[in-house]
Amino acid sequence: MLTIIVIAKNEELMIGDCLKSIQFADEIIVIDNGSTDNTAKISIKFKAKVFKTNLSGWDHLHNLGSQKANGNWILYIDADERVSGSLKKQIQKITSFPKSDYSAYCISRQNNYLGKQMKYGGWGDDSVIRLFEKSKLFGWFGSLHEQPRYSGNLGKIIDPIIHYSHRDLYSMTEKTIIFTNYEAQNRINIHHPPVIWWRFIRVMLSEFYLRFIKLSAWKDGSEGIIDGIFQIYNSFIIYSRLWELQNDQNQNRLHL
Repeated sequence: MLTIIVIAKNEELMIGDCLKSIQFADEIIVIDNGSTDNTAKISIKFKAKVFKTNLSGWDHLHNLGSQKANGNWILYIDADERVSGSLKKQIQKITSFPKSDYSAYCISRQNNYLGKQMKYGGWGDDSVIRLFEKSKLFGWFGSLHEQPRYSGNLGKIIDPIIHYSHRDLYSMTEKTIIFTNYEAQNRINIHHPPVIWWRFIRVMLSEFYLRFIKLSAWKDGSEGIIDGIFQIYNSFIIYSRLWELQNDQNQNRLHL
């Protein structure tokens, strides 16, 4: 039995097509993380079981999904992702056999950014560990860049998950506000050294080297250049928010 888990918040524009692509599952679970739009209603229309929660941290949301799942196999999909036809066949083949040589599978991912399939700048050769034998999955760890822990061997599926990342500049900016807060808070939690002026320059230059020199973002044309510059901006915002949090901490200490 296969359970497919979708974690979503305010994804009414994307979740319908996502759920259409996974109707082959024996069970579909949507973890609704505080949506204020029609995400839950659309999910129910596609016969998904909807569980609403106010949990924060992607690891907690993933773990809640596995706790609710009844299948002996679990696949995780995001609302902005689709299961391709060829991937569907591979998953059905793996989960229909009573025993597999692997307890988890890493699946290739085809990334589409601003309407274009991306191959450079860090988008190419992307893969994610998403399919698990439930009894071998111990859980997910990490509030933002969550990672699974499992026992057994890891297999590889070449047939891709289709990922529709940022569809427009507005959604890019919205997600930056959310995720840079997580990134800054994570750095506070590990006691990152104080942010001083030269660190802003260093992280932005490092990001420029990574995206444009090492990963050749420019080869994806205008979309690649936009993404590369946006990643540099994203790094600046993370460290600006970290600087702000550190200053708040220092002010609080002064008032104790």
